[in-house]
Amino acid sequence: MSIVIAQLHRANHAGHFRAFGLRGEAGLLSPFLGVDHYWMNGPTFPPHRHAGMSAVSYLLLDSETGMANRDSIGTDNLIRPGGLHWTTAGQGVVHEEVPAEPGKTVHGLQIFVGLAPARRDIAPFPLTIEPQDVPVIQRPGAKIRVPVGRYGDTHSPLTPPTEVTLLDVSLEAGAELTVPVAAGHTLFAMPIFGTVEVADQRFDSEHLRVPVFPAQDAPRDISFRVPQGSVKVVLFSGPPLPLV
Repeated sequence: MSIVIAQLHRANHAGHFRAFGLRGEAGLLSPFLGVDHYWMNGPTFPPHRHAGMSAVSYLLLDSETGMANRDSIGTDNLIRPGGLHWTTAGQGVVHEEVPAEPGKTVHGLQIFVGLAPARRDIAPFPLTIEPQDVPVIQRPGAKIRVPVGRYGDTHSPLTPPTEVTLLDVSLEAGAELTVPVAAGHTLFAMPIFGTVEVADQRFDSEHLRVPVFPAQDAPRDISFRVPQGSVKVVLFSGPPLPLV
């Protein structure tokens, strides 16, 4: 099984934001451009512009509060723990996100997704899924939330402009989960807490290593195991975009 190790980098901004960032690996992670696993407890970034890609906010279920989200195309909403908001920037959009309640910490993922060359200049638009609308699959020792994409026959109701899957996976001690990966799709795993074993290697966020399985011509199954304790890991997959 082909596996590549990508490196996480620690970030800290203004004392209000800390993160494990996966950046600078766009060719390896495509269609994803990068991911920040972050904790934010105060306004950190001023309104800023994105273009030619999508900026996606997914709040983990243990987030202490939601995220107030505003942008230049009129969006003004609350992203709740367990919910996801997808901003397709396209031609360009300015947005700002701040914790909804002062003094409480937002725990989430900021995900940057590429757009196909023909779609990089489309008009910006938002997509949102509320926590209660995210499909949930129960397996022995495992719970899989599907905010975007699919797992088996279970599909998220969102239709994003780039084909991707995001799985929020919780595993109990001793559990094992097999994830099918379609032909031509890349998959990588972001450990949130605990230690997960895949391809005979162990990964957790503190060791700043992320397993990446580059796209292959044939479909395959990738198994995730829990050697001890409990684990949360978020899986990202999709077909790489053209390099144009």
